[in-house]
Amino acid sequence: MELQQMRYVVAVAETNSFTRAAERCLVVQSALSHQIARLEKELGARLFERTSRRVCLTPAGEAFLPAARQCLDAAERAAAEVAAAVGEVRGRLAVGLIPTVTAVDIPGALRDFRERYPHVRIRLRVGASDDLVEQVKEGAIDVAFLGLPTTARPRGVAAHELARDRLVAVVAPDHPLAGEPEVDLRRLSSEVFVDLPAGTAGRAQSDVAFEAAGLSRDVAFEVTSADFIARLVGPGLAVAMLPRAYAPQLAGVVTIEVADAPARVEYVIWSRFTRTPAATAFLAALDITATES
Repeated sequence: MELQQMRYVVAVAETNSFTRAAERCLVVQSALSHQIARLEKELGARLFERTSRRVCLTPAGEAFLPAARQCLDAAERAAAEVAAAVGEVRGRLAVGLIPTVTAVDIPGALRDFRERYPHVRIRLRVGASDDLVEQVKEGAIDVAFLGLPTTARPRGVAAHELARDRLVAVVAPDHPLAGEPEVDLRRLSSEVFVDLPAGTAGRAQSDVAFEAAGLSRDVAFEVTSADFIARLVGPGLAVAMLPRAYAPQLAGVVTIEVADAPARVEYVIWSRFTRTPAATAFLAALDITATES
């Protein structure tokens, strides 16, 4: 069993096509197909079901794929560690973030990092805080930027607090509250809201605050993007609550201070157990000591 064969299997699984997988791997399709057939013979099981219309993993392929990815990641980490031993930073830097991070200029930080370490392959994923924590635990992401309620803290990972912020109300320009300098949760509770999906850390920041005040609210719209929240607020379909530092980036809406607003904490997190040289270098570039927890 060879690493190249595993790369071919992963490529076919991710593209659902032998043709596209061969293009990604810069190899002719016949060679890729031959190597996968050799691997299937060695394993004694077919990894893919092939028809004229599609390619999909067999149960054996589903079982093989996670282990193949782990082997490829381990090989990449080994090469990166060797490079680090001779003074080079190579390999992969997988970064995750929620869309509303403001404590760090992520694009700027990645640009500076790439200029300093051009041999590191950077990957970026956007997701919810809870999902990002799990991906860091699993090793799919090296470093992630989160936003959590002040009552919560990332569990099972190393974490560094970046900043604290309060939420503000976000309303349409012609909303009756738009001219108010301040509002409270009781007044907002009578409005129709757009918010992140129930159960997410971003949603919990507001839910916990309203519950603590003994108030309920109508969340009629659930979306996964802060930008789309603004698109629903602007026409007057709903109001929202978003981090104060992030809200000015949104066009076509008005922000209002909330007297009893909930707060949130932005964190950067990384694995407690395995940290690539690239992750260590990235944290150092942010003036964060990777031994913090």
